[in-house]
Amino acid sequence: MRDSAGAAAMPGFPSPRPELVREDASGEAITVVEKPLSTFEICYNSSWLRKALILVVLAVIWELYARYLNNDLLFPTFTATISAFARNVADGVLPARAWASIKVLLIGYALGVFLAALLTALAIASRIGTDFLETMTSMFNPLPAIALLPLALIWFGLGNGSLVFVLVHSVTWAIALNTHSGFCSVSKTLKMVGRNYGLGGARFIWKILIPAAFPSILTGLKIGWAFAWRTLIAAELVFGVSSGSGGLGWFIFENKNMLDIPNVFAGLLTVILIGLVVENLIFQTIERRTIQRWGMQN
Repeated sequence: MRDSAGAAAMPGFPSPRPELVREDASGEAITVVEKPLSTFEICYNSSWLRKALILVVLAVIWELYARYLNNDLLFPTFTATISAFARNVADGVLPARAWASIKVLLIGYALGVFLAALLTALAIASRIGTDFLETMTSMFNPLPAIALLPLALIWFGLGNGSLVFVLVHSVTWAIALNTHSGFCSVSKTLKMVGRNYGLGGARFIWKILIPAAFPSILTGLKIGWAFAWRTLIAAELVFGVSSGSGGLGWFIFENKNMLDIPNVFAGLLTVILIGLVVENLIFQTIERRTIQRWGMQN
């Protein structure tokens, strides 16, 4: 029994299909078809435009709700807040208060990062160091930094020393925990590759461990920054005066006492704006030049 192709067909088996011969196409015959994006698609693919749209929508909701309440003492409008913000920026009050807070923040953040690096290095070097870090983070990471304010007042007095103390506490444990977790998650295969290339000591850490663990390290730095920023503002609300002046937290506290609520919201807006700048400019720039460039993130 034969099929249409002329090949013998066995009973119970499917008939063989005829062979297909395809000729190779030349490179000139291959064309790339590109579909132009619409204006909406171009705008939607821009991250900064999407975020700006979200901020505009929130501002409109704020304005409408405040006008509905019609009580500046309870909830000022967005336009009143922007007016107070612009007035205090023009007078130099808000920039001076913001810089006073940022200076203290940078000192506490840098000391916290340094201490976290020492603890992580000790944990990587020995099992005793690992046990020490795990014990310390279990004890102190859940402890709110604000809870240490009474001790800070007794030990360091009223001023920047107390602020730096609570900042170091809020920064150290989050960064150390994430950094150590990142180092521990580096695959053995990657470590073996580094050893096969003859890397050792500081070069092995710099070339292999840090790039592989950097997503966790950067996450720890972000969390530490967020903890430090909100801890600083909260601490300044309690005892933020140093040498007759204070930071943003004390600016908010002073205007609350004077019932100048638009200025209070202007101070809060400044805190938010600084947070947005640090997150979207500094940390995202670091992420683009490291994690995304190294192919660790889509």
